[in-house]
Formats: sequence, structure tokens, C-alpha cells
Amino acid sequence: MHVLMIAGSRNVEGRTARCANAIAAGLARAGGTSELVFLPTMKMERCRQCDPDGWGVCRREGYCVIKDDFPALVDKLKTADLAVFANPVYFRDLSESMKTFLERLRRISFRQQKPPMQGKPAVGVCLAGGGGGGAPSASFNLETILQMIGFDVVDMINVRRQNIDIKIPMLEMTGSWLFTKPESGPMPSPPPR
Repeated sequence: MHVLMIAGSRNVEGRTARCANAIAAGLARAGGTSELVFLPTMKMERCRQCDPDGWGVCRREGYCVIKDDFPALVDKLKTADLAVFANPVYFRDLSESMKTFLERLRRISFRQQKPPMQGKPAVGVCLAGGGGGGAPSASFNLETILQMIGFDVVDMINVRRQNIDIKIPMLEMTGSWLFTKPESGPMPSPPPR
């Protein structure tokens, strides 16, 4: 199993990276592999809304015309068994780099026969610094966008700077659990009595 981890933070030694690395450690212990990319270090333009109607080739043909690192990252996502989105919370929301990437990914997935990420398991981690109160709203936004794109969101994990030390072991366990390639799907029927 190979997991692509996408971080919306630039700091490779920060708290968001620490959370992603904890998941990677648990995954590695279970026998999986992972790659962690940091969106702010990549060349990633925001959507240009190419056509006068605000869309472009993305809507008609399912790809983006901008020549940057986006297509290569999408290709990595397509080949990964599972995706982890690690987001530092800014202003109770996603980081600007995470928004840019997900907005473009959502556009190339819109109205496609088989959206490229349809059914791919995904986990979101939202880490709030400061007071920590913004993680739930950022998680809600991340989960909503991931579902629109077609991901099967199997877990959303809120972390605050105040509780990161107790969440790290849980994130390592999550990494091990991800090796089983969990699916959310419909709730199973209860067993007969």
C-alpha cells in the first residue's frame, strides 16, 4: 500500500508535518509506504477561470491548461492507494495552498464520467495553532470538498497545538489502520437477534 500525503504547510519541521510523519510512521510499521509533499513549496497557480463563463477545458475535458506542478501531483494521487490531506488551520479554514490545489482538483473532476478520485479513500488532518478552535470548521470544509471531488473520506482528525502530544500516538495508530485500506461506505446492517 502506498499513501500520498499532501500538506498545506511550508514548514517541513512544523506541527502539521509532525502529524503527517506520525501517520507515515504507523503506515511504515504496518508495511506500507508513503510520500509527503508540501504544497507551498510547489509551483501551483490558482485557477484562471479560462473561459468567459468562468470555466474552461477543465469542465469539458477533465484537465487543466496551466503548466505547473498540478498535473504531476494529480498523477501521483491517481496511483496512490490512499490520500492524506494534512492542513494547518488559518482563520478557521484551509490553508491557501490547500484551497488552490483542491479547487483545481474539484474542477477537473466536475462532470466527468468517472472522476479521477472516485472512491479513493482519504483522511484529513486539520491542525490548529493559536487557540485551536478553528480545527472543526476547517475539517468540515475539507471533508465537504473531498467528498465533492469523489474521495471516500474515511476519517477526519482534529488536532490542536494544546493536544498534539496525545494525538501523535493516535495518528500513528491511524497510519497502521490505513494499511488495511479502510472504506467508509454504507453502514452495515445490524446482525439479527
